Amino acid sequence: MAGAASALFLLDIKGRVLVWRDYRGDVSAAQAERFFSKLIEKEGDSQSNDPVAYDNGVTYMFVQHSNVYLMIASRQNCNAASLITFLHRVVDVFKHYFEELEEESLRDNFVVVYELLDEMMDFGYPQYTEARILCEFIKTDAYRMEVTQRPPMAVTNAVSWRSEGLQYKKNEVFLDVIENVNILVNSNGQIVRSDVVGALKMRTYLTGMPECKLGLNDRVLLEAQGRATKGKAIDLEDIKFHQCVRLARFENDRTISFIPPDGAFDLMTYRLSTQVKPLIWVEAQIERHSKSRVEMLVKARSQFKERSTATNVEIELPVQADASNPTVRTNLGSAAYAPEKDALVWKIKSFPGNKEYMLRAEFHLPSITAEEATPERKAPIRVKFEIPYFTVSGIQVRYLKIIEKSGYQALPWVRYITMAGEYELRLA
Repeated sequence: MAGAASALFLLDIKGRVLVWRDYRGDVSAAQAERFFSKLIEKEGDSQSNDPVAYDNGVTYMFVQHSNVYLMIASRQNCNAASLITFLHRVVDVFKHYFEELEEESLRDNFVVVYELLDEMMDFGYPQYTEARILCEFIKTDAYRMEVTQRPPMAVTNAVSWRSEGLQYKKNEVFLDVIENVNILVNSNGQIVRSDVVGALKMRTYLTGMPECKLGLNDRVLLEAQGRATKGKAIDLEDIKFHQCVRLARFENDRTISFIPPDGAFDLMTYRLSTQVKPLIWVEAQIERHSKSRVEMLVKARSQFKERSTATNVEIELPVQADASNPTVRTNLGSAAYAPEKDALVWKIKSFPGNKEYMLRAEFHLPSITAEEATPERKAPIRVKFEIPYFTVSGIQVRYLKIIEKSGYQALPWVRYITMAGEYELRLA
């Protein structure tokens, strides 16, 4: 990493330094406070929201969490993105130790905070940022701390995210490919936002230091190998990997190779910006028969293949805040009025593909209305669902190999789930 941090500061919401660690002796706490007080005065200015600022020969990088600011100052030409990522890792470690990172937890545990900062950064360069590894040699009991004389195995090893000597009677890997579909449809029925955010979530219970290799139906890889894609390959965007993945290997031949952490972690996240057809389409017609009676006709249609089935479907239909006494009829599932949400919630446990179902509801409104009634709030229809064994992108795990020097056989389990993310359809 080009350049290093001069100092790390933890400040309160008013910009006063609570804790700081000086690594190079060329930026003082007084300088940091003066800079930050100027920054707070500029609040509202578009530039005040930038996470990187330059002042009097010093670059400041900061993030906010709860009522605490974490800030790194450097006089060198540093890699700002790397140091901001490091600050987020500091937040994760503090939350692991103190449950929540806030001003009070820092004041109660300032001895542990200093010990952690000393282990996580050395002479301005990031070191160990895995909470599970730090816990092996910085142990807390209430507000007291004990430090063992022996550093943990992982710190003396190049693989800082995994301890040596792990043993399991049954070696297993669970890989979940989870895609969240985000859809926004306007009142004219046009899709104005559509994307898919995916994650490969892993849980590993493996002995020793296994080497894992994962193959996907990645178009770039298949074309490089001279294989015919026949429409089954995918183009992933904004790929982000866990630190265990060998990036140089991926960039060279698109192989995802890694020694995994123990337990649960996100191996990879990605995004698809291609337009997606709404998997569950909902239309609602609202008729006012008088000032005191409203009738709603709702059609829900599944727009995926018959071999798939959506589960735990929940369709939230907005109604007027003063509606009461609903009468509901539906040919699938159940519906209940939720006055705390000003909505009628239609729940369907199992919604097969390529099917359409209907709901009719009648609401009564107060017969007396205010002369200057506020305009009716037009909330959107919100949809939640899960579709197991299905992905929108068509991503496929072609293989998952686990190789360990002892030669044991590990069982890999892979499943696919598509879920609704921010899924909204606006009413006409």
